[in-house]
Amino acid sequence: MASTPMDLDLPDSSSPANGTPSTSLNITRTLGTGVPSTLTTTEVIANYRPTKLFKGGDQKDGRSQHYVLSLDYDDPGELLMTSESNETIQIYKVREGKHDKQLLSKKYGAKLAKFTHNSSSIIYASTKQNDAIRYLTTHDNTFLRYFEGHTAAVTCLAMHPGHDDFISCSKDNTIRLWNAGTKNETGMLYLNFPYLAAWDPSGQVFAVGSPTTGSVLLYDHRNFDKAPFAEFDVMESVSPVTTNNTLQGWTKLEFANDGRSILLGTKGEGHFLLDSFNGTLKAFLHKGEGGTSRLGAGEEYMTNGGGPNGGHVEGSGDCCFTQDGRYVIGGTKKGAVVWDTLGQTSENILEPIHVLEDERPAAVIAMNPRFNFFASADQDLVFWLPDPHA
Repeated sequence: MASTPMDLDLPDSSSPANGTPSTSLNITRTLGTGVPSTLTTTEVIANYRPTKLFKGGDQKDGRSQHYVLSLDYDDPGELLMTSESNETIQIYKVREGKHDKQLLSKKYGAKLAKFTHNSSSIIYASTKQNDAIRYLTTHDNTFLRYFEGHTAAVTCLAMHPGHDDFISCSKDNTIRLWNAGTKNETGMLYLNFPYLAAWDPSGQVFAVGSPTTGSVLLYDHRNFDKAPFAEFDVMESVSPVTTNNTLQGWTKLEFANDGRSILLGTKGEGHFLLDSFNGTLKAFLHKGEGGTSRLGAGEEYMTNGGGPNGGHVEGSGDCCFTQDGRYVIGGTKKGAVVWDTLGQTSENILEPIHVLEDERPAAVIAMNPRFNFFASADQDLVFWLPDPHA
């Protein structure tokens, strides 16, 4: 296993639960002697190891009673934020590998927390009381604004890549477009089951995913009130490779950084890599031993089969592109796997090329936009860095 030592953040005396910083993790130490400070993704993708563990709080009988619901980075990649089922938001300093601050949201709950383009401002969705989206400054934990209008649970928040515009999806069958500078939505679309959304890298196009109807719609941001300029039938696209679990819980919608591919994460047998121009299937990313058991976007507990191990818990997706858009990292019940989107497929089925081992599930996962670093979480939070000795 890894030669890189794994730092442990214990829940009693040095945990996010009490806001005490943990042992420092200097990312530059992993570069080693004579190793350049900048490495391409291809050079390090096989060598990621779990390097820092933050144990979940609220322990009972040795087990954590809460789950990490989402992960997000600020634009510079210096901060990582989690929203958690214990109604807190936690912020970590990536370079130092330590907890920075805790924000409480006991009255409203917290999920789908996202940084705006100001690292000290965030938005997040509620889990109780109402379905408003909240805009908060992290330096003094003060609400700047409530974005009200949804009449059912929010299932996705997607921040524009260049501006403080964002999209919210909801079980009330609406997509709402917002600007952080005003409390009223700047636009609204009525759609059937629009549970996921994503911006293309230019910010000129956004995609909406509807798992119940099995479709992905593409809209021109400047003309969003008109019909979508493209509509992809996912069922038809993926039928040559799988007929099972196609609509079983979509968990993630994400564009590659070149805008040419869309990653559609699912809780079924694998994830789908779609051509963003015509919707055809580029590859079915087969999971092998299977993925994690979080609810898909918009799913209800009773339709998921329930059960332990997070099967009743929401998430923000257990797969993501790497920064160069070439690789996809996917969570499993024990660690993560890597697919090379340029790899050789067999009948459009792509198997993982690397297994990144860990004893913990990676139920939510997110790649840092600036550094060779990613994070995964379920009940605990894990920082992953390339092992310089591998």
